[in-house]
Amino acid sequence: MDIVSRVQRDAFRYFERTVNPANGLVADNTRPGSHASIAAVGFALSCYAVGAERGFMPRAEATRRSLTALRFFRDSPQGEAPDTSGYRGFYYHFLDMHSGRRAWKCELSLVDSAILIAGMLTAGQYFDGDSEGEAETRELAEMLYARADWKWALNDGLAISHGWKPECGFLRYGWEGYSEAILLYVLALGSPGSSLTEDSYRAWTSTYQWENLYGRDLLYSGPLFVHQLSHAWIDFRGIRDAFMRAKHSDYFENSRQAVRLQWEYAVQNPRGFRGYGSRSWGLSACDGPGPATQHFDGRDQRFLGYAARGVPYGPDDGTLAPAAAAASLPFAPDLVLPALEHLYEAAPEAATELGFKCFNPSFPSAGRHGWISPASFAIDQGAVVLMIENHRSSFLWELLRRNRHLAQGLRRAGFRGGWL
Repeated sequence: MDIVSRVQRDAFRYFERTVNPANGLVADNTRPGSHASIAAVGFALSCYAVGAERGFMPRAEATRRSLTALRFFRDSPQGEAPDTSGYRGFYYHFLDMHSGRRAWKCELSLVDSAILIAGMLTAGQYFDGDSEGEAETRELAEMLYARADWKWALNDGLAISHGWKPECGFLRYGWEGYSEAILLYVLALGSPGSSLTEDSYRAWTSTYQWENLYGRDLLYSGPLFVHQLSHAWIDFRGIRDAFMRAKHSDYFENSRQAVRLQWEYAVQNPRGFRGYGSRSWGLSACDGPGPATQHFDGRDQRFLGYAARGVPYGPDDGTLAPAAAAASLPFAPDLVLPALEHLYEAAPEAATELGFKCFNPSFPSAGRHGWISPASFAIDQGAVVLMIENHRSSFLWELLRRNRHLAQGLRRAGFRGGWL
């Protein structure tokens, strides 16, 4: 088995082994007692389609798993009470793996709901057969997408809110700067239920930061996942909104530049961390060895727990996210393939049968290969499965190109050219 196939198969195995078969919910990570995350389910629904297509899983099994999850979200309680699964067609960030109710008094998450809906639409688009199970999958995907009340999510403004809690209402902060919210806005604009207008999308893109970093002009966001997540489902090659037309670029090219910026940062290694280099790079949202302050290389170094690490402004505490490097394969195969090969040599404990774990070679008093995260995370593995498949076959991109809602959302956001 070649290395790319191995990496993809290991990441896919996460979704085979961490699901509750009774309701289709998927654990956020592999720590004992982990709650489900709705983003994990969205990735799972997309990965099942890849698995059926790639031969990792029989199509009938992929249909059964998808239908179990969709039926759960159809039947789970919605309302303003604090112990439901969701409200207004959106869902809480974390759900109890067994009851499916809100966990940890977490927020009703708009962007995680978007990832879940993207997975639902993937299932609805892929399972196009005549069987009762596949027909029901399509019907439920359409119904659940249409149920989301995107106009409510504006909170009487133009931009979509980050989230909502029954205890205090909408969260005070909103989306500012380029982020994974591009998927959120495209789905909101393409909704068959309560679609938004281009004014909302324009209000968000007006907060973008275009920068020149290491001699590269690009739309800035520090963590790698921002430059990958929406690309798991949307083929941005050659299509441009008004912002990118003005910059003579597109979001795919922007992600290419961001990946190469990450590589150059690791090669220069301005903060002197161990293990960084041309075959070891990639800062993103991931687990970490902290919070802790320890003496490292003649200085007191603050090490973080789970955080969105980024380039070049940080935060950077020496923690690398190999899954983020792997998910960059469509953008820079010449940089990613050597990094994958190196990982199995430099930190073999970070390459598990349930996908890559993040690691930190600079954390003092750790093991032979430095600190290794005790857990694998669903969103990391999902991005790896989907982006590797897009690199190998363009499967998700071509599948979702045919989804009329996604195409409508892109057009309403002002995208033109290319396959549109």
